[in-house]
Amino acid sequence: MKILKVLIVLLVVFSLGAVAVYYFGTNMASEKIVDEATEQMESSGKLDEVKEYVESDPELSGYIEEAKAADESSLPFNTTGQATRVLVQKVGMTELNTIRNGVQSGTMTPQEAVQKLEGKLTEEEMLALKVIAYKEIYNQQ
Repeated sequence: MKILKVLIVLLVVFSLGAVAVYYFGTNMASEKIVDEATEQMESSGKLDEVKEYVESDPELSGYIEEAKAADESSLPFNTTGQATRVLVQKVGMTELNTIRNGVQSGTMTPQEAVQKLEGKLTEEEMLALKVIAYKEIYNQQ
């Protein structure tokens, strides 16, 4: 009977550890990825190109205006870590990777990528993503 209790306690402890690693791991990984990508884009001058591209595209600039006007207190998430968890849960890593590859290779436009995400996320989640993207592009904290 004691062995069973020890096994159950160990199982609970390992389960809690796995949840903590998932929760904190996605936060740390997403923050690190975003910081590195932003740093690389700033150092190579591509961040200015992204800003120009977004501002020249009427649909994308509309997203930016929508993000500027958003009430952040009502959004379902506010950090890249939280956004990462929602995207992985609702869209899936495989689909996210497919979208990323498509946009990078030019076989998918950014608008098509947004449309794919809109089909899987709620309006509030999309608005939260737009706000996070706006903050990252324009270095808002």
